[in-house]
Amino acid sequence: MLAMMVFRFFCFAMLGCLAAGCRVPSSSTAHSSELHAGAVRLVYNAKGILQELKPDGKTAVIRHEAISNYMPAMTMPFKAKDPAQLAGLQAGDEISFRLLVTEQESWIDQISKTGRTTPVRTESANLTNRAPSATDHHPLLDYNFTNELGQAVSLSQFKGQALAITFFFTRCPIPDFCPRLSKNFEEASRKLAALPAAPTNWHFLSVSFDTAFDTPAVLRAYAARYHYDPVHWSFLTGPREQIGELARLSEVTVEPEGAFFNHSFRTLIIDAAGRLQMTFPIGGNLSDALVAEILKAAASK
Repeated sequence: MLAMMVFRFFCFAMLGCLAAGCRVPSSSTAHSSELHAGAVRLVYNAKGILQELKPDGKTAVIRHEAISNYMPAMTMPFKAKDPAQLAGLQAGDEISFRLLVTEQESWIDQISKTGRTTPVRTESANLTNRAPSATDHHPLLDYNFTNELGQAVSLSQFKGQALAITFFFTRCPIPDFCPRLSKNFEEASRKLAALPAAPTNWHFLSVSFDTAFDTPAVLRAYAARYHYDPVHWSFLTGPREQIGELARLSEVTVEPEGAFFNHSFRTLIIDAAGRLQMTFPIGGNLSDALVAEILKAAASK
């Protein structure tokens, strides 16, 4: 059965609503020419404590204070436009920085050390779960989640279809996080539909872990922004425990931060025979890669 094989391979497999408003807040110190040149829509001054510098040399995990009119205090990764601004910093440094947001991406600059403290780390509740074996039939295989149309959806109903599965929440404020994941599906859907003799046995699943807020009505309004076709793309919600279990089986980590969430990226491609074909553990523009993988997955037997 497709669903059993899907979950069998799930375990092989950063923060994730579009940024509200388009007016640069009064706290901005950017020049108008800079904003125009970079298509910057939002600029915020912020403070926080550096928790970690990623090996790529340009990503800083920061436990930041609340950013007024944008997001609450939380811990999340930020990309530095100029990696040199991170030079000499280490976990535990108190810093001030500027967050800039465009329609497609975000980054930080004007990074300055202001003090020193001890970094605080939190552990995710979703880090561990046993991978189902070949003989398992996990209850979630037949569990009815709810889609954006208010309809019951079971993963077992997608037998014979190539699947792309990702996790998100509609209130995510960073354009290159959850909104980018949704845009990947939008662009890939459009490209697949435009291909001559394109396969029809494919489906995208966007699973929300903001189960209290992302009701079917909220998901439906969000889906409309991405010009989705319900024939090939569903937005799923359900009880927190079941969504959490599905995330764990997909090796997605989720940490609530007030009304928001810290979470890892994971887009899974399951072929039409129910085998895990590809895992994208990253964000960014994946639309062309998704099209290539779906075409391969749809042809699998």
